[in-house]
Amino acid sequence: MIVKRERGKLERQLVASLTEVCEQAKTEVVGFVWLTHCVDYQHFPESLVVIWVFDTDAHLASALKGEAKQRLHDFTASALAEAGVALDSITPHIDFDSEQACQRTHGGNWQRRLRARSVRH
Repeated sequence: MIVKRERGKLERQLVASLTEVCEQAKTEVVGFVWLTHCVDYQHFPESLVVIWVFDTDAHLASALKGEAKQRLHDFTASALAEAGVALDSITPHIDFDSEQACQRTHGGNWQRRLRARSVRH
């Protein structure tokens, strides 16, 4: 468990490093639009999940079948390392989603969608 003061510092580091790779991914991965992360600091780092969001289900499916998936894994690993987060395996800490899926199942309400997602993780 991380104490409150350390949480703020770590959160700022995560946001900075994830923002950097997000901007880079926007230029390299077709259909990628933004990312976010979910974390419960009482169960850190096990609870940390980085969510890569695409504009459409089709772009997401294409990325997951191609080289883009590995590129996004590499981006995530790089960002987390830069933030000082050490993980045995990066794969369980990465998820993918689309604006289209959120619109379809949560009426475009990302806060509600992410809350539902964090319950699953």
